[in-house]
Amino acid sequence: MNADLTAAIPWLILFAVYGLPLLHVALSRRGGGWRPPAGSRCPFGPRAGWLVMVLMLGPVGWLMFALRRPRHASNR
Repeated sequence: MNADLTAAIPWLILFAVYGLPLLHVALSRRGGGWRPPAGSRCPFGPRAGWLVMVLMLGPVGWLMFALRRPRHASNR
């Protein structure tokens, strides 16, 4: 039984480092839309961009997502 747990630990770490942040970005309301903004030349929306960043950068990309500051509309 101890050998089974030892074999599962790398998969649990991989899920914790990549799976949970990806799930958080995919389900978060702060992730933005799936479709690109009107007039954008990029075919991907903000949420897809965040998912790619978290996938490529792992925990660093998730920290960038989690610690970003929301944009406030100016009153001009």
